[in-house]
Amino acid sequence: MVVFVVLELVLVPLAMCKVPLPILHKFQKSGDLIIAGVISQIYLFTSPITFEKRPSEELFDELFYFTPSWTYLASMELLSTQGRLIPNYKCDAQLNPVSVITGPNSDICLHMATILCIYKMPQITYGSAPKMDNKTQSVYFHRMFPNQMHQNMGILHLLLYFRWTWIGVLFVDDETKEEFLQEIIPIFSQNDICIDFLTSFPAITFASGIALKLAEGVETYKMVMQSTANILVLHGEIQTMIILRLFLQLPELEDIPVKAKGKIWILTAQMDFTSLPFQRNWNISFIHGAISFAIHSVELSRFQKFLQEKSLTSEQEDGFIRHFWQQAFLCSFSKFAVDKEDGEICTGEEKLEALPRSVFETITTAHSYSIYNGVYAVAHALQDMLFSRFNRRAIIHGGGWNLLDQEWRELHAFLRSVSFNNSAGETISFNQNGELVTEFDIVNWVTFPNQSFLRVKIGKTDSTAPPDKRLIVHDNSIAWPSLFNQVQPVSVCNENCPSGYSRRKKEGKPFCCYDCLPCPAGKISNELDMNKCSPCPERQYPNKKQNLCLAKDISFLSYGEPLGISLATVALFFSFITVLVLRIFIKHRDTPIVKANNRALTYSLLISLLLSFLCALLFIGQPEKVTCLFRQTAFGIIFSVAVSCVLAKTVTVILAFMATKPGSRMRRWVGKKLSNAIVLSCALLQATLCTVWLATSPPFPDFDMHSMTEKIVLECNEGSVTMLYCVLGFLGFLAIISFTVAFLARKLPDSFNEAKFITFSMLVFCSVWLSFVPTYLSTKGKYMVAVEIFSILASSAGLLGGIFFPKCYIIELRPELNKRGQLSKAKN
Repeated sequence: MVVFVVLELVLVPLAMCKVPLPILHKFQKSGDLIIAGVISQIYLFTSPITFEKRPSEELFDELFYFTPSWTYLASMELLSTQGRLIPNYKCDAQLNPVSVITGPNSDICLHMATILCIYKMPQITYGSAPKMDNKTQSVYFHRMFPNQMHQNMGILHLLLYFRWTWIGVLFVDDETKEEFLQEIIPIFSQNDICIDFLTSFPAITFASGIALKLAEGVETYKMVMQSTANILVLHGEIQTMIILRLFLQLPELEDIPVKAKGKIWILTAQMDFTSLPFQRNWNISFIHGAISFAIHSVELSRFQKFLQEKSLTSEQEDGFIRHFWQQAFLCSFSKFAVDKEDGEICTGEEKLEALPRSVFETITTAHSYSIYNGVYAVAHALQDMLFSRFNRRAIIHGGGWNLLDQEWRELHAFLRSVSFNNSAGETISFNQNGELVTEFDIVNWVTFPNQSFLRVKIGKTDSTAPPDKRLIVHDNSIAWPSLFNQVQPVSVCNENCPSGYSRRKKEGKPFCCYDCLPCPAGKISNELDMNKCSPCPERQYPNKKQNLCLAKDISFLSYGEPLGISLATVALFFSFITVLVLRIFIKHRDTPIVKANNRALTYSLLISLLLSFLCALLFIGQPEKVTCLFRQTAFGIIFSVAVSCVLAKTVTVILAFMATKPGSRMRRWVGKKLSNAIVLSCALLQATLCTVWLATSPPFPDFDMHSMTEKIVLECNEGSVTMLYCVLGFLGFLAIISFTVAFLARKLPDSFNEAKFITFSMLVFCSVWLSFVPTYLSTKGKYMVAVEIFSILASSAGLLGGIFFPKCYIIELRPELNKRGQLSKAKN
């Protein structure tokens, strides 16, 4: 009761002073039950617009003038009586509104709800619905519009479907703005969609702000057209199309040095194609290829025929329709002055179907379908309420039904639970929040040169469907703008990083703006826009484009490849030569040249060289446990024997000449014992090192995954590198000692003196192994093994050729020199 008193106090001055202008356009018909409707009105201009001069500010006084008091006044008149505004009183039983269908703007719905909720009257909106903070008000509010979040998710799914990740967002600064931004910005960011700009259309309310708003509009236009985003999401109301057309017309009104670019507009379901009279002949090609969401609708069989047969033959028609008729057909009724010389008189018999679609559509649009279903929803709810109270006494006054307060409350419950099939066979129902349960149609706009257009349904989005079927789009039905060569446009901040590249964020730019960097060595990216490159598995390697991992081949020095065959052939060849030399020496064992140089050492040296050549074969072929165990140790021991034999022969020569001096004590050292001791001690010491190596950390077959990019090297892991260096170090020590001793004995006077030949052989030997170290360390895989085999063969061949070739030459080709007399002559 307090609320009614307050309202009366507020509105009494209006009743006393009388509103200076009455509500111009209203239409009523009596009935038992009235379903009221409040809609936006067409604005009129008092003077024609020629676009030959800048319009005056007075032109916009009526265009942008709005005050909530008119909405409050219209709402109160629905509840008042006999055309008079008397708050909280109703004396007329003929006009009994039971609900109000409102729309299409959210602000109109909100202002009306302030009044209607006091009286518990059901309010059904077919357009944007404001977010109700008051739960009490939301109970009496019913929406012929699904939950806004479903539309937002549909927009998201559409962007993801076409891979549009770089967009601009425009919105109208109204009651629904905050809810839209709070919902859509987070879900876009979570799904890797970047927003290049986020701005509102300039909202002009009063004529005094036109200049400022026009400047803001120019700046917004520049920002939109300079943006690299080809996709623009526009959230607005039914009249937003008017503002959009004005916005895109700015280059004709202002000098804007920015070239217009093709854009794809994604429009929300609240919008529709509306325009003002002076926009009638404006180009509508900007909307060609646009995609809009619309509340699901179907064509009503008799609706189009009803509109096609509509005419104005009665003077009792309401003023709103008469004004619409004049603006649509560019004519004037007889009682109105005709401004233009060539103006026509309206007959009322003009056909709505003759109007271009940019002016009027005779098809069932989404808004028309929503209003239709809203009316039937109220009718079915009233019917259900009547049946539920069949055995109760109805309150009837004057042949009509007068719903009291408590009955309006009861009607809300029936509206929430109503479910029926309309004339198109579709089920209409509301959820627990009073929102229509339906899907959204996805519509593609197609324009034609004659300023007409078509809405082509290309798909739908249904929030109740399984996740993989919530969005259905028929790509082949879409008409894209000619500026994009009629193919699906791309809208990304930059081109996708191809496979083989990774993304690096640009400083100061949104997260989907990035540079593309080639993957580092050893890594790949096999998809577009990879955040980072990943390494291949151990047994695989990247291809040249670094977008695919290829299987690594197993690599080892085999007998089946040219290098392995060549080395094995060389080893066998030198082995054969060694055997041949040994045969020569055995055959001529009693000749002076053979006897002069200790036959036993000669045979030992030749046998060790033979084994050295054959030892190289252990390094060829697939590494196995046995070959890995013995190849390095066999090489170390055999080479130690060979070098120690060389050392023993050199020492023997030196001692022999020293023993020839009178009274020399060296005579007791001359003989086989010393040479045998040298060979045995060196061989045993090397064998001891090898035994410790095999006992502590023996070599084993292993896979080297990393030394070669494209190969898996099957090798012998040496186990203990320290022990390997000890074996090689001892061998090097023997070589240096042998070279030094041979160098000192090179000038001894003896025709059969081996010192000079041993010096040359050891020089070759040391040179080979000194060059081996850097070469071995700089190669990888099977070539390391090949380098070691070559060093073994080259050093062994150096010893064989340097020491035994001269002797074989004398034995076979100069036998006259192989005599004892020649030896005595050399000594004298």
